[in-house]
Amino acid sequence: MDKIRFMIAKEQHLDEMFLIFTKAIDKMNENNIFQWDEVYPDKSTLYQDIRNRQLHIGIIGEEIVSAYVLNQECDEQYALGNWKYPNSSYRIIHRLCVNPQFQNKGIGTITMKYLENEVKKKGIETIRLDSYTLNPYAVRMYEKLGYEKVGFADFRKGKFYLMEKRLG
Repeated sequence: MDKIRFMIAKEQHLDEMFLIFTKAIDKMNENNIFQWDEVYPDKSTLYQDIRNRQLHIGIIGEEIVSAYVLNQECDEQYALGNWKYPNSSYRIIHRLCVNPQFQNKGIGTITMKYLENEVKKKGIETIRLDSYTLNPYAVRMYEKLGYEKVGFADFRKGKFYLMEKRLG
């Protein structure tokens, strides 16, 4: 497989990103994972991510293979986490998505390792995220990468694990 190059998404990527997320939702629904829907993440959410320069994309050739948002914003439910490193600097991953055409090829892991390395280079000590409890594929990937469950959040679609990893 060719190397993935990463960049911040631009407005011209919006329609393609929305299509990838829509296809990912369809694929999750086929697997009885009802984590995302037409309400979230919607096109306006992705547009705001792009406007805020927080939507990152992974590209192989001309194809977008992955996407994620990285920032310090979190829902108030994150206060429920029993964070192991409460005084550490952190970033939060949102909306990690692998293009369904490229799933089961390690793209999610490659994307996560890339973003962890980039965050670490900036001196950030930890990464936090939430993962739908009924998405065994995502939970397993995060655990293999060393993320630990530190609590739960109750969002519109159900229970999510709050997870954390110390970098380095």
